[in-house]
Amino acid sequence: MTINKNQVLEALSHVEDPDLKKDLVTLNMIRDLVIEDNRIAFSVYLTTPACPMKEMLENACRTAIAHFISADINVDIKMTSDVIIGKRKSEVMPNVKNIIAVGSGKGGVGKSTISAGIAALLSQSGAKVGLMDADIYGPSIPILFGVEDAIIEMDVVDGKELMRPINVEGIQLFSIGFLSKPNEAVVWRGPMVSSALKQFMNGVNWGELDYLIIDLPPGTGDVQLTLVQNLPLTGAVIVSTPQKMAVADARRACAMFKIAGVDVPIMGLVENMSYFTPPDAPEKKYEIFGSGGVDLLSTEFEVPVIGRLPIQMSIVADSDQGKILNSGNIRIFAEIAGKLVQQIAIESIK
Repeated sequence: MTINKNQVLEALSHVEDPDLKKDLVTLNMIRDLVIEDNRIAFSVYLTTPACPMKEMLENACRTAIAHFISADINVDIKMTSDVIIGKRKSEVMPNVKNIIAVGSGKGGVGKSTISAGIAALLSQSGAKVGLMDADIYGPSIPILFGVEDAIIEMDVVDGKELMRPINVEGIQLFSIGFLSKPNEAVVWRGPMVSSALKQFMNGVNWGELDYLIIDLPPGTGDVQLTLVQNLPLTGAVIVSTPQKMAVADARRACAMFKIAGVDVPIMGLVENMSYFTPPDAPEKKYEIFGSGGVDLLSTEFEVPVIGRLPIQMSIVADSDQGKILNSGNIRIFAEIAGKLVQQIAIESIK
């Protein structure tokens, strides 16, 4: 049986990316096509290595070849990725493809833990990831990763001295916590905070990154304004607990990203501390902080809820002990990371 390139592409044009609503051939995801006798080999370049539909798309490609050409053909598929670049390319950080801010209206809702979880899942999927701790007054990223005593060293890049991030299992971390002693309070006025953040952007050797996750402080103040004015954010994630007070503050955070002159897409909402299930009674679910508040925000701002996390004591213990990368618990963030990259891809083609 003679097979040509057009036949293969025609068959694969029937496989649609369910998020982008276009077929893989039109999206230029089918590359490196090789046809040898009774064998077809090609690569599928996804928009992210963290694509949650990787297996489904591979199976769909095999089915398309079998149905439209022949079931007797040997098909070799390499599932890889070419991380999509956000619409808002950064001149400040030209080698960073996507910049995602993780914010909240109030403190104590688990925003830093979720920032760390997203970064870890994306990194484990094969993406190049950085995590910037922009919470100047309450940096917690060094504690979460167990690197409070890390010492910042310098690199020379194109004749310019830049601070080198702390590398933890492939994740590039930077925090004011690396530059101050644990028992020292950072007592700075707004202009000093803004100046420090600009140093985080311009004075750190971030290198090439697919995703830079920025852990924002709570609220809608100087830090947030400095970031949106100086960085072309790909999007934002807003974290809240279900209780009325947290949701009210999260509403203000959502509104900030929507105001004229900011216009940062909100990629999703995360409801943390959604419920508690006792280890000895897995059939029970207690909504300690209430329910429904984040769903109201989702409807109000037309933003999807990309994850609901329970109160899980093992996550609390891992966070306190600097073991946020504990593989036994990190998978709890998989849904959030997967839906986030889906929303980034969808936003990129609007």
